Amino acid sequence: MAALLALSGALLWGIGDFLGGLAARRLAVLAVLAISQAVGLAGVVLWVWLANDPFPGVSELLPAAAAGVASLIGLGALYRGLAVGAMGIVAPISAAAPVVPLAVDAARGVTPAALQWLGIALVLAGIMTLSREPSEGGGRRIAAGAGLAVVAALGFGSFIVGIDAGSDESAPWAVVAARSSAVTLALVFALLTSTSLRASRRHLPALVAVGAFDTGANVGVAFATTRGTPGIVAVLSSLYPIVTILLARIVLAERLSAGKRVGGAVALVGAVLVAAG
Repeated sequence: MAALLALSGALLWGIGDFLGGLAARRLAVLAVLAISQAVGLAGVVLWVWLANDPFPGVSELLPAAAAGVASLIGLGALYRGLAVGAMGIVAPISAAAPVVPLAVDAARGVTPAALQWLGIALVLAGIMTLSREPSEGGGRRIAAGAGLAVVAALGFGSFIVGIDAGSDESAPWAVVAARSSAVTLALVFALLTSTSLRASRRHLPALVAVGAFDTGANVGVAFATTRGTPGIVAVLSSLYPIVTILLARIVLAERLSAGKRVGGAVALVGAVLVAAG
């Protein structure tokens, strides 16, 4: 059951990221974030109500609120990266997120296992392969969206650290705190930049779907951790970029060179090894 829930989370995350990237090609990224995160917030509030967990206190939820800020930055970078670059390049790079909590553990004196060092090496090799492409002048340049994908990985990795610290008392309330801070920040940014949050009727279903898929993935992975080991859940749920890549290939007919495909596979394998450790 834990494996099934984790794989379901990966599937839902992959679909949500693909839809979010498509939406960001037609709407402002802030509009995509604000609307989809608001939908997600409604979903997790329902989760808290069904779970009937007692409120743990404001101070206990501060790390989760910080995680929500990191998540918003990561999602904004990811959606923009998927909008301006090849999804087959951006999605695998964003999967490097597990390197961040590993670095935090290392700073606390927890030495990474040999398998994790190998995973880090593969992640870096994959990112280098994916992020470089020929330029018109005959040299090499950074691929479109690659830098944003790195920012997304840092944001998602920081989210993992914060949500882990904030979930000690209540996982549902931690997710609510994270989503609440994300929605608030998105609305503040939209106000400061005078970004319209209006969406036409034809775009609204996609934005609702992004929030619904993302929320469903969060709930599925959270329940998976209660039924299986965190390592297995982390490994299986980190496979979400495969879904995004396949959808880009099927729906958008996106093609990558053999070298890019190998680089993406190497980065994903590296991320799995880091999470498995």
